[in-house]
Amino acid sequence: MTNEQLSQPSERETLTTDQQIRRRTLKAFALFGLASLAPVGLWKALTAKPLDQGVPTALRAILNANEQVAKAYFSNQHLAPTYAVSEAAKQVRTNGSVGLRSSLDTEAWQLTINQPGKSLTLDLDAIKALPKHDLVFDFKCVEGWSQVQHWAGARLADLIDMHNLGTRTGKRPTGEGDYFKHVGMETPDKAYYVGLDIASALHPQTLLAYEMNGEPITAPHGAPLRLIIPVKYGVKNLKRIGTITFADERPRDYWAERGYDYYVGL
Repeated sequence: MTNEQLSQPSERETLTTDQQIRRRTLKAFALFGLASLAPVGLWKALTAKPLDQGVPTALRAILNANEQVAKAYFSNQHLAPTYAVSEAAKQVRTNGSVGLRSSLDTEAWQLTINQPGKSLTLDLDAIKALPKHDLVFDFKCVEGWSQVQHWAGARLADLIDMHNLGTRTGKRPTGEGDYFKHVGMETPDKAYYVGLDIASALHPQTLLAYEMNGEPITAPHGAPLRLIIPVKYGVKNLKRIGTITFADERPRDYWAERGYDYYVGL
């Protein structure tokens, strides 16, 4: 390098202070713009088609991973906390009317139960003939609210046992592997529907409820028979049960089709 070259000022030195500030500002904005594109690109990747049960495949994979974690700590020996009847809400909160908008003659209502090779129909008296169980627990909604509520009815597990339901042979099970993997439930008009894993259906606190606060369930709460399942969030607690189906394939599920977790376990 010559002395002449050494004596020449650099481009940085010839810039005024204002020019240097503008250059740095433009450079900062450029870097910020590039950085802001990263989450946008990630979001586009996550929300790209194809869809799986109503949501992008990548997001459904995350929900499925959450399900595996929830299943890992599930046990029929783990019971939801219970409370004294005096602690239950006198005014039970209602939330959602899908499946309840059509008229229903509760006196003529019947429960239809289906599985491969077997079907039967039961009236409410047949449900009430099973041992009655009261349950006071903290009903939890995915929207973030909860309420201590008092329900009573028959255990779904007792119904299954009484009528030899849920097994591939149609007979009493000799082990857990005899059961179908899933249970589906729908309202009579088929507008609302849920899918359950068989383990949760057999949980000792899962009820086919016909009483609320010691009185028959009212129409807005799912009369004449509804599901109460404390190991799941409220979206699985189907009101006005019309049909129960046992199968190995996952039944359709109203909120899973709309982007929610299929399992929604607590």
